[in-house]
Amino acid sequence: MQRYIYDDLLKWKQKEGRKPLIINGARQVGKTYILREFGEKEYAKLAYFSLDRDLKAVEVFEKGGNMADILMSLSAISEVDITPNDTLVVLDEIQDCPKALESLKFFCEDAPSVHVVVAGSLLGLSLHNGVSYPVGKVEELRLYPMNFIEFLNAIGKTQLVKVLEGANWTVINMLASELISLLRQYYYVGGMPAAVLAHVEKRGLQEIRQIQQQILRDYRRDFSKHAPSREVPRINMVWDSIPAQLAKENKKFVYGAVRKSARASEFEMAIQWLIDAGLAYKVDRVSSPRMPLKFYDDMVAFKLFMLDVGLMGAMADTSAEAMLVGDGIFTEYKGAFTELYVFTQLQCMSMPLYYHSVDNSTIEIDFLTQWHDKVVPIEVKAEVNVKSKSLRTFIGNNPDLKGVRYSMLPFHDQEWMVNVPLYACLVPFDKYPNTPKP
Repeated sequence: MQRYIYDDLLKWKQKEGRKPLIINGARQVGKTYILREFGEKEYAKLAYFSLDRDLKAVEVFEKGGNMADILMSLSAISEVDITPNDTLVVLDEIQDCPKALESLKFFCEDAPSVHVVVAGSLLGLSLHNGVSYPVGKVEELRLYPMNFIEFLNAIGKTQLVKVLEGANWTVINMLASELISLLRQYYYVGGMPAAVLAHVEKRGLQEIRQIQQQILRDYRRDFSKHAPSREVPRINMVWDSIPAQLAKENKKFVYGAVRKSARASEFEMAIQWLIDAGLAYKVDRVSSPRMPLKFYDDMVAFKLFMLDVGLMGAMADTSAEAMLVGDGIFTEYKGAFTELYVFTQLQCMSMPLYYHSVDNSTIEIDFLTQWHDKVVPIEVKAEVNVKSKSLRTFIGNNPDLKGVRYSMLPFHDQEWMVNVPLYACLVPFDKYPNTPKP
């Protein structure tokens, strides 16, 4: 399956002064697959180690020694001669071997011509357990579930991908019916590679849902296996509350929706655990829409999103009929699926995301991001009925800004705001007509 991160891996390979690379991401988002594919296609040799199973490789790192001895030992174990510049060394599930993570410093300093990529699903958790991180000696990338463009490529809609990536708005508007139908499919299937593969192979909607449910069960097992025992019940409660939190009119995370009379201090560690595991993402409120947004981070009020729209459908036990037939998925649930969908797509573009609201006011901007030297306010609408005073009022108060609205309406530039169809939200801002180029 074609993934956006592949181009980033190629850039890393070709970079002068390249450092060992860490691929972060939640379990089952496709890290192992993409690294094996990258190694097999772009290198003469691939030396792959899964450190949760390859105990001999773990022993090599635990014993330590100089880099020449470590490389010779790894060559012997893998039966692959690890030679400079033509071999990719992949250390998978590196969180199970802290010494391997620490060794990346020495790969960087003593063996810079050896190409090393490591992957970890729970690496963020390991760093909280006293693991020494090789600061300044590594590079990092994050892999997310498959976005809508990757989904279209996977199901063979390559011509539609070219139209979207080319930002041909006239043609995009003409193809609206087909793109809406495919967007419905994506809402149901989501971006977890196993679910997408089942959809590609036409194994049926029930099997897709069973795969999603199994992934959710695996995540819950991770809660019990890797989290402090006293935090496991709280982690489950926070995780279970996310769909209901996003279905509220005001999607700000409310501790009382997790448990009546709950306080922040009781659930802060649980929320952070989910974030460190790559299963949840926090979008903070900003007090003022000014650059840089980070300076105006509220840090108290926030929204909490999960990693994949398909998994949320499985958690909420949303039927295939509700998501694939009629307008229910777009008009019901108060836009919960749509706001999560937009969040996951923008996140893939490495955009800093916040939201903005004013206390004692109904004005709320779903997302704020930075694009070059401008703040961009983003409104998300789940249907064609887009009446809302929030974005109009916000732009009226900040006339130097231009808004973006994602909705089911076709592309339309209204000077103060540009409407972009939901299925095209991965089109970068600089491909919108009349947008100043950087």
